[in-house]
Amino acid sequence: MKRTITICSTAFIMAFILSMGMCEGASGLSVSDLKCEYKTNPLGIDVARPRLSWKLSGTQRGTVQTAYRIRAAENVEDLRRIKKHLWNSGRVKSDQSVHIVYDGPALAPRQRVWWQVRVWDNHGGDSEWSEPACWEMGLLKAGDWKANWIEPNLKEDPKTSNPCPMLRKEFPVDGTIKSARAYITCRGLYQMELNGQVVGDELFTPGWTAYLKRIQFQTYDITQLLKNGQNCVGVTLGDGWYRGRLVWQDRRNLYGEKVALLAQIEVEYQNGQREIISTDETWKASTGPILKSDIYDGELYDARLEKDGWSTAGFDDSGWAGVTVANHDKKLLVAPAGVPVRAMEEIKPIKIIKTPEGDTVVDMGQNMVGWVRIKVKGPAGTHIKLRHTEMLDKEGNFYTENLRTAKQLVEYITRGNGVEVYEPRFTFQGFRYVAVDGWPGELSLDDLTGVVIYSDIQPAGTFECSNPLINQLQHNIQWGQKGNFLDVPTDCPQRDERLGWTGDAQVFARTACFNADVAAFYTKWLGDVAADQQPSGAVPHVIPNVLSLGAKEGGSASAGWADASVIVPWTVYLCYGDTRILEQQYESMKAWVDYMAGKAGETYFWNTDFTFGDWLAFNTTRSDYPGATTDKDLACQAYFAHSTDLLQRTAKILGKKEDAQKYGRLLAKIKKVFLDEFVTPNARLSSNTQTAYSLALAFGLLPEDMQERAAQRLANDVNQFKHITTGFMGASIICPVLGNYGHFKEAFMLLNRKQYPSWLYPVTKGATTIWERWDGLKPDGTFQDKGMNSFNHYAYGAIGEWLYRAVAGLDLDEQNPGYKHILIQPHPGGDLTHVKARHESLYGPIESGWRIADQKLCVNIEIPTNTTATVRLPNAELANVKESGKKLDRSEAVSKAIQDGDTVVLKVGSGHYSFEYPWKN
Repeated sequence: MKRTITICSTAFIMAFILSMGMCEGASGLSVSDLKCEYKTNPLGIDVARPRLSWKLSGTQRGTVQTAYRIRAAENVEDLRRIKKHLWNSGRVKSDQSVHIVYDGPALAPRQRVWWQVRVWDNHGGDSEWSEPACWEMGLLKAGDWKANWIEPNLKEDPKTSNPCPMLRKEFPVDGTIKSARAYITCRGLYQMELNGQVVGDELFTPGWTAYLKRIQFQTYDITQLLKNGQNCVGVTLGDGWYRGRLVWQDRRNLYGEKVALLAQIEVEYQNGQREIISTDETWKASTGPILKSDIYDGELYDARLEKDGWSTAGFDDSGWAGVTVANHDKKLLVAPAGVPVRAMEEIKPIKIIKTPEGDTVVDMGQNMVGWVRIKVKGPAGTHIKLRHTEMLDKEGNFYTENLRTAKQLVEYITRGNGVEVYEPRFTFQGFRYVAVDGWPGELSLDDLTGVVIYSDIQPAGTFECSNPLINQLQHNIQWGQKGNFLDVPTDCPQRDERLGWTGDAQVFARTACFNADVAAFYTKWLGDVAADQQPSGAVPHVIPNVLSLGAKEGGSASAGWADASVIVPWTVYLCYGDTRILEQQYESMKAWVDYMAGKAGETYFWNTDFTFGDWLAFNTTRSDYPGATTDKDLACQAYFAHSTDLLQRTAKILGKKEDAQKYGRLLAKIKKVFLDEFVTPNARLSSNTQTAYSLALAFGLLPEDMQERAAQRLANDVNQFKHITTGFMGASIICPVLGNYGHFKEAFMLLNRKQYPSWLYPVTKGATTIWERWDGLKPDGTFQDKGMNSFNHYAYGAIGEWLYRAVAGLDLDEQNPGYKHILIQPHPGGDLTHVKARHESLYGPIESGWRIADQKLCVNIEIPTNTTATVRLPNAELANVKESGKKLDRSEAVSKAIQDGDTVVLKVGSGHYSFEYPWKN
């Protein structure tokens, strides 16, 4: 697969840099990693006023930006010519280096903008101009599309998966090309080819959105793929989420029965002329080797039916069918705010197994999401079948019952012309094991390669410690995120579900932000949350909403699930300092809170809607203790309060004073009802469960004089059971709550426990991802309920947030979001001897690590340029703390040092620091 070369090419930029003599400033201050809307040199955006960000690096500790200057032009050469500038900010006194809003003239469709920045710091230094970066606008309104939607005139059966349509069009190019773009989308999935080459490396395009309200289009730079003379564009269409099998009861065609294509190629010549080649009635259609392709069920590919050269000029398509122009709404089209799905990694299998039942099974060594690429040589017509699953049963046989009706079957029929390489196109599987049937000759490990696909969320966090089981837990959390961040945050990637469950998304959001750069990913998904929100304000259980598609109401409004509409944008704001996401989602956030308030009425007690409650909480067969069931009314009222609280905080941030006051008053009434209904005067909750206390304390629902007593009750419950009893609602917050009230001993006990139920129990059973249930695989080797037993389900991985924030002590300051001011507050414990966490923020890398050795605690931290930090060193005395071997009063970079009880509190600027002092366990 060939990557196309973008107009913002690296070679061109480097030549320009050398011509301008740009380098690091004399003070050692430099600027790098320029981003526009979280992306590097984005192509085809539709944000009217894009935001610009950059990172600084300086050689001196305590470096802060004091001013910046941005210059922008339509041509990179014009950046040096003031009169040619599209926008010049002038020197702006500011320490802001993220989310600077473009403030030049209104941007037009297709417009390309080059920009640079230089900065000044508090040491009197300044940088040279940064390397140039660019962004390019896409098509901004329906009228920019000259193309028509087309549908292939092929006979199809709407009740099943049909052969994938192939559409083609030849066109001439006459002249020297300056640049060329392809704007393309479809109803279904597409793969585009030009002159025999695949365009781009994005998968599952145009992505999954609320199709009835929003359909994304992609923009590709195809300058290098065109040639003078005849050219050919070919597009293969797949059913995908649009009309493939989705949800349950063998439902298909949820958004429509016919796939359709919309494509517009625009060629700009050096002489200034423009030419448009677009989808219209002249295109041709046929089918080829993909006989069926479904996200749940897999793909059937017959290589004997390949049409060689079909996407090149001169191919004989005289026997092909025509197309019909369709009247689909172009006003639904939007540019992608998120990141594309790509093939991100490859895995080699570790062994081949012959099961007791006789299956030949390949073990990939990792529960993964994607597919297997095969390399095979065999006679024409050899029919190879690849079945995929996550687990082997206790006898070592291939186990598929937890897939329910999802077949996860990929079939390949050989062409018979030497070594053939194949991988599927419009399907994906969740699996560790592959059963191979029909392989010609002896199967070897080199014949298969695992292709791991997920949204191109760049890694942003690492956590490691002295306990290898916890390190494996972190590995499992990250792989669970990879496998379920496939264009939408899904619950699972293997069974007949794979939906954007909102409850899972909200409990995991903070952990997700630590592990990867997910700002753009969530921005895209939150657009669909708002789009699919029902007229009443109720938020569906899954986004995109396919459970109650087409209905005005229903399948919505569950406490802890619908609250994702408030919690996820708030989390993005905290982690990335993004106030625009609050602006964009504000009406959605407000509508959800207003919905609950309307249902509660003058009682201020919301308990009228269905809710999933503390999903999959611990239960037993004991007659005297059936399980840790938390009253659903309590959970509803707790989330009613929490979302109202976040909404009133959001209103304050956005300057909506009247709303802030209104929802502040509402919050007080909701909390009073919570106290009246669920709390005794002695701080006992009516549901005496770990989840109930965790919710009440995490959401600030108890008066100050009750909090310590309630926290003690929570700690007592943990000590009584010696294990966690929560479900999805409580698992993400129980350890943070225990730690916030000083009960770290109990929190670490939960973390370190190896027996069921616990986070480490699956690790001891060989898990490589997070499980849906605490006991997906029971201690006796049998499986939990086959109807709901995913082995790749990230919700319980929300413990990752606590590992970063508390154990390693790497946290943000809510008053200065986005890590502009950082909180370093490690908490040694749990028999750990060393811990290190690292997070790549918008400002640069942050590190917090500690090590206990020779009766000393050494805390090593890194604070990025243009930020500051407060460091809290536990069990320390000011006189005994040294920084890089010096006493604190001799350290030039520590601006403040005080003793606060048994903690030393320091204020520091950017740089690397190493603190050491005597440690007593």
